[in-house]
Amino acid sequence: MLIQCKTAFLRCNKSNSNYGDNVVRSDVICFRPADYYADGAYTGTEEYACGFENKPGKRIPKAGYIAHAGVGRVGAEWSIFSVGAKGPHVSVQAEANGRLEAGAMARAGIGSASVAVGPAHIKVGLGIDTGIKISPTKIKVKVLGTGVTFGSTMGISFFGSEFKIKLL
Repeated sequence: MLIQCKTAFLRCNKSNSNYGDNVVRSDVICFRPADYYADGAYTGTEEYACGFENKPGKRIPKAGYIAHAGVGRVGAEWSIFSVGAKGPHVSVQAEANGRLEAGAMARAGIGSASVAVGPAHIKVGLGIDTGIKISPTKIKVKVLGTGVTFGSTMGISFFGSEFKIKLL
């Protein structure tokens, strides 16, 4: 199932069958059909490289790698609303693209619950995300779950709990 968004679907036209971290870019507000998911133990990897193709999501070059694993996750989404919860989980991600964005993040958490309404997102949990993402419009830095996001998305996180709002 592809998500209908205000902007083109992202990850090289991959389907949204993998509900792990960073399945779609977090700065795209999607008007999604109603959907839900529930998983016990889960693992997954994805590597992608695409660009300069005349297809939505493939015009701007991008490359990256994602690997994740965990025990227990559940969530639901509809239109601009989403809720989710995760049990123990770990993931790593690295990405670079032609919009001058680059970053890498390692995540580990005991558990979390999140709610998003349009551009506002809040997550409560215990985690030790560590990494950086830099683009012309924002910078995100986290060390052991504590950090800031500054620019087109403003946010603050403290040991895995986070509040952020997308301004653009």
